[in-house]
Amino acid sequence: MRRLTESPKIRRLLLFLLGGTGVLCFAPFGLFWLTPFVCLAFFLLLRLASTARNAFLDGFLFGLGFFLAGVSWVYVSLSVFGGMPWWLAAIATFLFCGVAALYPALAAAAFKRWQPAGLIRQALYFGVLWMLTDWLRGWVFTGFPWLSLGYTQAMPSPLAGFAPLFGVYGLSLLTATLGALLAVWRLGVPLLIAALLAGWGLQYIEWTSPDGAPVSVALVQGNVPQDIKFRPEFFTQTLILYRDLVERHPAQITVLPETALPTFFDRLPQEFIDEISRLAKRQNGNILIGVPTRSGDENYQNSAVSLGVSPTQSYSKSHLVPFGEFIPPGFGWFVRMANIPLSDFSRGDRKQTPFAFSGQQVAANICYEDAFGEEIINALPTASILVNMSNTAWFGDSLAQPQHLQISSLRALETGRPMLRATNTGMTAVITPDGRVSAVLPAFTRGVLTANVQGHQGMTPYARYGNWLALALGLIFLLMAIIPVRGKSK
Repeated sequence: MRRLTESPKIRRLLLFLLGGTGVLCFAPFGLFWLTPFVCLAFFLLLRLASTARNAFLDGFLFGLGFFLAGVSWVYVSLSVFGGMPWWLAAIATFLFCGVAALYPALAAAAFKRWQPAGLIRQALYFGVLWMLTDWLRGWVFTGFPWLSLGYTQAMPSPLAGFAPLFGVYGLSLLTATLGALLAVWRLGVPLLIAALLAGWGLQYIEWTSPDGAPVSVALVQGNVPQDIKFRPEFFTQTLILYRDLVERHPAQITVLPETALPTFFDRLPQEFIDEISRLAKRQNGNILIGVPTRSGDENYQNSAVSLGVSPTQSYSKSHLVPFGEFIPPGFGWFVRMANIPLSDFSRGDRKQTPFAFSGQQVAANICYEDAFGEEIINALPTASILVNMSNTAWFGDSLAQPQHLQISSLRALETGRPMLRATNTGMTAVITPDGRVSAVLPAFTRGVLTANVQGHQGMTPYARYGNWLALALGLIFLLMAIIPVRGKSK
C-alpha cells in the first residue's frame, strides 16, 4: 500500500476521490464522524509530496474533487434555469470549482514549503492552514464560504458545542487538527475523545436567555417552479397562491420566501397590498414579503418588506451573489448568456435595523447571506429572532437545499437565536437556538410551516468577538507548531 501511495499518479487519483468523498460529511448525508478520517487521509497523502509544487497539485486535485461533488448544483442553475448551453455551463462550473480548489492547493503548498519536523507539529500546522484557507475563502472576492469544513460538525455532532465559542472556522480548525493528530494515535485518539466530551458538555451551557413572550409564526413555502416564476401570464396566479396560503394560516409573524412576488413592490396591485395587510392584522401581526424594491429605473434591490399592524419596514440584501445578483466589471456578456432576471441589484446598507414585530426584534437575511456568520452578528444584540428568506429553486433537486439548512443551523448555534427559514422550494424550517431543526417542510411541496417561537437575548462569545477567537486559537496552534521546545524530546 505504501508503494502505491508513493506513486504520484495513484496518490493524486486517491486525493481527487478523497475530495469527492468529503461531501459525505455534509448534509444531507451527515456523516460528521467521517470528517476527521478524511482530514487524516489528506494529511498523510500530503506528507508524501516531494516538493511544494507537487503538494500544490495534490491539494488542487483534492479540492477539485471536493467542490465538483459538493457544489455541482452550480451547473443546474446555469444550464437548467439560466438557459446557458450545457457545454458552456459545464465549463463555467468546472472553472468555478477550479478557482475554489486553489484554496486547498495553497494550503497544501504552504504545508510542504514550511512544514515543521515531527508528526504532532505537522498536524497542528495542517489544521491551522485548513482553517485559514476556509476563512480566506469566506471573504476574498466577496467570499464563498460554502462547504467550510466546520459545517460538518453542526448538530448533532458533539463538537457543535464549540460553535458558540469559535464559530464555523474554529470548528474547521479543531476538526482538521484532531483528524491529523490521529496519525499519532496514542495522542490523537485520547485528544479526539476529550474534545468530543468537552463539546458535548458545552452544549448544556445556555449562552442566551428567553426574551419576551413566544410568538406564532407561519413560514410559507410556495413551491413556484423557477421556469414559470417570471412569466407574466402566471403573475396573477402567484399572487392568489400566496394570498390563499396566508389566509389559511394566520400568525403573528408570517414570512414569504425571497422574491416570492416577481415584480417590484411599487407595481403590486393596491388591492393585493390591502388584502395582505388585512390578513396580517387578523392576528395583530405582520407579514414579511420577499419582493424587489427600487428607487428610480436602474437602482433596484433584493428586499423584504413588512405589512401589518406595525409601520411598514424594509430590509435590503447587502451581500450580493456575483453574476447572479450583481455583474462584476467586464462580465456583462456572461450574465446576458445566462439569462438571469434582475441580475444587477444594488446593495443594501451593511447595518440595518431589525423589524419590530410583536415585542420581538426580527433580523432578516436573504438567500446565502446567512453563510457569512460575522455579518449575521451585526444585528446583535438587538435582534431576538433571525429570519432567512431564500429561493433555492435556482438549484433544482440538489445538495444545495440540505447544505443551506445545515449552514442556517450553525448560525442559530453561533448566535444563540432561533432561525426561521422561509423558502420557495425547500427547506423551510424552524431552528432552535441550540442549532436543532425542530420542524421542516418536505422539499418541493407547497405548504406553510406553523410554530410558536421564543425570541432570545444575550451574547455568545462568538457573537461578541466574531472570528477573532478562532483566529487567536489558530495562532496558538501555529506557535505550538513552529516554536522549538527546549529540553529533552523523545
